[in-house]
Amino acid sequence: MQTEAGTPLSPSTRPSRVTRRGSIGVLVLVAVIGYALDQSTKAWAVSALTPGEPKELVGSLLRLRLTFNPGAAFSIATNATWVLTIIATAVIAFTIFSARKLRSRAWALGLGLLIGGALGNLTDRFLREPSFAKGHVVDFLELPHWPIFNVADICVVSAACLIALLSLRGIGLDGSRLDSSGATAESTADMKTDPKNEADTDE
Repeated sequence: MQTEAGTPLSPSTRPSRVTRRGSIGVLVLVAVIGYALDQSTKAWAVSALTPGEPKELVGSLLRLRLTFNPGAAFSIATNATWVLTIIATAVIAFTIFSARKLRSRAWALGLGLLIGGALGNLTDRFLREPSFAKGHVVDFLELPHWPIFNVADICVVSAACLIALLSLRGIGLDGSRLDSSGATAESTADMKTDPKNEADTDE
């Protein structure tokens, strides 16, 4: 059934949005939870585990093996610790800067996971041995045929997957959906239902 000219779109036909305050609240909550889980589990691992002495948690599927990683997630770039510290700091700063446009819960979840995870590993870089900005990250979760990782790595990878999915679906930070021409679905729909546009066409 077609809508008459000038009839506003129902809320269900517009992209789902929330207020900026609400989306920022989700981002902060997710970031704080992710960061707290990462730091608390790392503190437990350092106190309860011994390097070189793995413990089975779920049989051979998931083991606890304490290591101190100078590289990035999954032991990548182990010889560039200070570079990784700079990159992590820049990512956090850029993410916080981008949040000024945030109106989407899904994006808030993704960015919150990214900030919480990046900040968790960055804390290790700054505060752990051997030195400031070159500290080694605590890793302790091990899957078969997979590099040892931590909760922060889980947050960062989950964030990357969610952000990629939102980008592929054309959903922007403000919750609007882009069509193939690059215009938002909402603005396109408004142009089609605007009586002024129809009036111009009839002339």
